[in-house]
Amino acid sequence: MLDAAQLHQLWQGMVTTIQLFLVAWTMAFTIAILLTVIRATNVRVARWFVDIYVEYHRNVPLLVQVLFWYFGMPELLPEGFRTWLYQHNAELSLAAIALALGSAAYIAEDIRSGLRAIPTTQFEASRALGASYIQCMRHIIVPQALRISIPPLVGRALLLFKNTSVAMAIGVVELTYQAREIENETYRTFATFGAATLMYIAGSFLLLFVGSRIAARYRIAGGSGRA
Repeated sequence: MLDAAQLHQLWQGMVTTIQLFLVAWTMAFTIAILLTVIRATNVRVARWFVDIYVEYHRNVPLLVQVLFWYFGMPELLPEGFRTWLYQHNAELSLAAIALALGSAAYIAEDIRSGLRAIPTTQFEASRALGASYIQCMRHIIVPQALRISIPPLVGRALLLFKNTSVAMAIGVVELTYQAREIENETYRTFATFGAATLMYIAGSFLLLFVGSRIAARYRIAGGSGRA
């Protein structure tokens, strides 16, 4: 069994994991919506840009992306800013960016699938009533696409939560990192990683619960609207 100090150490890692997940998910969701809106335009260059972005992040391993952002991207920054970044928890920030950019590619595809389920007549009607492209996407099309995409988005959130463990490769002191440190000190492999596993399972079930509540809320709202 682990003592109180070791359990507290695991809990600190869990807190960092949650922070990393929340920051990365917020960024990924925002980027994904922007990518979806850009891709829905008739501007060929913009659509090519999104296609290249999505294909890159879908075909390059996530670990490689994290390592590239931590070891490669800072070299392109001015020395003063690079020094400041390394003095202010660069590991967590750069890991969040890498996770967000990678997840955004998949989330954008999920939202795009929801977008395809919406009749084009809704877009045409809103444009005919004088709404701009941005107004139409913001108030009519994207909200419906998001509601349709809730189940796959919950799945993406779960995947991102689990993928935060990749950040240990660049020294982010998250749950897996803490578990490895405790195991190296105590050699209690089963107890240490068993406790970490239970924490990951608890976090995953919490995300599933929140996702099911959101899905149920929008189903009820949608049903009331049709009634």
